[in-house]
Amino acid sequence: MHVVHTLSDLQRALAGASLRAFVPTMGNLHQGHLDLMQTARNEVDARVGLGGKTVASIFVNRLQFGPHEDFDTYPRTLDQDCDALAAHGCDVVFAPSEKELYPEAQVFKVHPPAELADILEGAFRPGFFVGVSTVVHKLFNIVQPNLAVFGKKDYQQLMVIRRMVQQMALPIDILGAETRRAADGLALSSRNGYLSELERAEAVQLSMALKALAVAAREGCVSGRLDVPALEARAMDSLRLRGWQPDYLTLRLQHDLSPVCGPSTQPLVVLGAAKLGKTRLIDNLEV
Repeated sequence: MHVVHTLSDLQRALAGASLRAFVPTMGNLHQGHLDLMQTARNEVDARVGLGGKTVASIFVNRLQFGPHEDFDTYPRTLDQDCDALAAHGCDVVFAPSEKELYPEAQVFKVHPPAELADILEGAFRPGFFVGVSTVVHKLFNIVQPNLAVFGKKDYQQLMVIRRMVQQMALPIDILGAETRRAADGLALSSRNGYLSELERAEAVQLSMALKALAVAAREGCVSGRLDVPALEARAMDSLRLRGWQPDYLTLRLQHDLSPVCGPSTQPLVVLGAAKLGKTRLIDNLEV
């Protein structure tokens, strides 16, 4: 496996590849990230075999962090990440410095539509999806992948990236990989490492609240009596009573994340974000 830090070295490492499969990350990798890399490896092997290459980027993107978020303290674990990626079929790791990726102030940015990017995560983290879209578009231009793999745990992010690729007519297949969970059901996340032992035991309550909301939503759709505001309020209260600070637990349409107004035959998704102590966790379940 090659570890490169400059655009020129990356192009040399990828020269001649008949297919490029890309997994962008911010590092501090867990098994969920490695599942994405394994998916990329499997796709390359199935499509072109030895002629293709898998690429992972490791870059903590300042543009997607708010002024009071954890950019400076976000764990940087490059050596461990590279060892793990090598064991899961990665051919090239691109780990640029900020100066390499942003040699000058990034004043040209990608602004996704407000109806998709300024709701849910975007409402609580203003500018987040501008930062994500900008860095991913730039990385796509640099890596020139044929396919890219993103996790469904960041459900709204996956939707934003898919829409960007469609709108910009980028020749890239976007694959969504299922969320990897711990044995108790907690969605794996780099930020789980911030939890204390007691908080880690409590953290599974977010996925449990979403499961309860999903079950109630299914039952409501079948019975024809679906009071979405009441179900969402009950889910939020279930966490507040346990000491959480929920931002949202909500039922949405899968195809555009618009609110559900009543019983629906369309595919639905429940999404949640809540703070446990100082750590903010997100999760979702398709209904």
